[in-house]
Amino acid sequence: MARPPLVDHLGRPLDASILKQDLAAPTLGGVRSVVTGHPADGLTPARLAQILRGAENNDPLAYLEMAEQLEEKYPHYMGVLTQRKNAVAGLEITVEPGGDDAESLAISKFVEDWVKRDELQDELLDLLDAVGKGFSVTQIIWETSALQWVPDKLDLVPATWITFDHADGKTPLLLRDDGTRTPLDPFKFVFHQHKAKSGLPIRGGLARPVAWAWLFQSMSWKDWLAFAEVYGLPLRVGRYENGESPENISLLMRAVAGVSSDAAAVFPKSMDIEFISGQSSGAGDGIFQRLCEYSDKATSKVVVGQTATTDAETGGLGSGKEHGEVRADLRDSDARRLAATINRQVVRPMVDLNFGPQAKYPRVRVGVAESVDVKALAEALSSVVPLGLKVSAREVRGKMGLSEPAAGEEVLGPTAPPRIDVTEGPGAKPPGSPPKAANDPGAAPTAPDDPANGLSGLSKPLAGQGKPEGRAAAAILAALAGMTTPEDAIDRLSTEALGGWEPMMTALLDPVQAVLADCSSLEEFRDRLSGAIRTMQTDALADALARAGFNARLAGIAGVAIQPQET
Repeated sequence: MARPPLVDHLGRPLDASILKQDLAAPTLGGVRSVVTGHPADGLTPARLAQILRGAENNDPLAYLEMAEQLEEKYPHYMGVLTQRKNAVAGLEITVEPGGDDAESLAISKFVEDWVKRDELQDELLDLLDAVGKGFSVTQIIWETSALQWVPDKLDLVPATWITFDHADGKTPLLLRDDGTRTPLDPFKFVFHQHKAKSGLPIRGGLARPVAWAWLFQSMSWKDWLAFAEVYGLPLRVGRYENGESPENISLLMRAVAGVSSDAAAVFPKSMDIEFISGQSSGAGDGIFQRLCEYSDKATSKVVVGQTATTDAETGGLGSGKEHGEVRADLRDSDARRLAATINRQVVRPMVDLNFGPQAKYPRVRVGVAESVDVKALAEALSSVVPLGLKVSAREVRGKMGLSEPAAGEEVLGPTAPPRIDVTEGPGAKPPGSPPKAANDPGAAPTAPDDPANGLSGLSKPLAGQGKPEGRAAAAILAALAGMTTPEDAIDRLSTEALGGWEPMMTALLDPVQAVLADCSSLEEFRDRLSGAIRTMQTDALADALARAGFNARLAGIAGVAIQPQET
């Protein structure tokens, strides 16, 4: 049976002929040049407003060039932006199988091998370029040397080579060599969008609000530097007599100006020069510093959601832990968006090209799952599993952060009960005496792990058997191990009375299972468990136990042996 045609996550059919081509290579004479403009040089408020409006009107080139410059010209912005991107790119990456069958596990292993590549972290940083600009595009370079389609590299496409459809402003278009615009080819490009706000992708990046903070800070820098150039220098004053000729005044002015840099003046009195030391209370440079610090704090709030870990200050509102939690929320949100993009535009093409379309695809998770109280989970399972609740072992391992053991791998298991070694009591042998035959009446009972008595697993000496109480317990257990106890009347009665135990237990467990299926966390299940217990249907079980107890009492009073009911 022929495979159905492959389509991407948008339903567009695959053109396999272009998968091995480099569709976004730079050119010297074309529009895709690595040389870009620098619109942030000499930026003014009017020019910035023009650049931002142009980006909204589908002319994003100047804005994207400016966004690139901001990371180079604004050190604080580059610092917090790098911090945010590295916080996501450094998270643990795991792969969840699409199912439990052998094929799903094989597909998951194929994806997991690709995820373990050392280059992936740098490729994730390229995808996270969308945080600043609002979007990023990478080209998938496919490798087929092993007769498999595997992404060898996710190559970043400069944002200046991307524009958007005029009609909707959302569909990304790639600039071709001849200047034409074409949609991104399926299975060939990865388009990642960062939504700092709802709306068009070009307006979703952090560079837009940061640009204003940087503009006003850069103006403050210039004024601050001009102030610092003359701050503390003595003021030079030249004096000339009234009626002095213009030639002499000009000569005096050149003499005063030539002593040092600017900050010179000429007054009509005798032609001499005085050096007056400048005194300042510090208010002049303080206002420049406060403006720059305000811009940095505003940028920190925009990029990482807080200032406690980026700007040193004391007495701030809120603790460092609370600010850290805000940053963690942003990190987790970025990680979820990144995982969604990888699953749709990388994992799905990999699986489709190698295994064909699947009903359920493996999923890549960026970042560890929400922490689970392992102790509370174990206590809850130990309470409900013995009651008959069926729980997926794979799901429990996932919540505990444990992987599925490989075939033949050494695994941990329940501790084996202790081995019984009788040294005193009935059947004990004196030290140094030869072992007795198994059929000797005085021989010790068969070892508990001997297959002859149907017991196994008792392979270690009983703890404390060197003490009198330990030796007595060992003797008793050894005797019990060699005995076969016939079913008595009470056993027959309980077996008969509880013969229909499954419907009784179903009525007990249904409320618990319904609450468990409706809960999204262990804490919620624990809080609602008491309410579920109150709704359990115990009438059938209580009636059966009451009847059994009544029958046993009558049989005991009458002295009649209880016989199993004939069917």
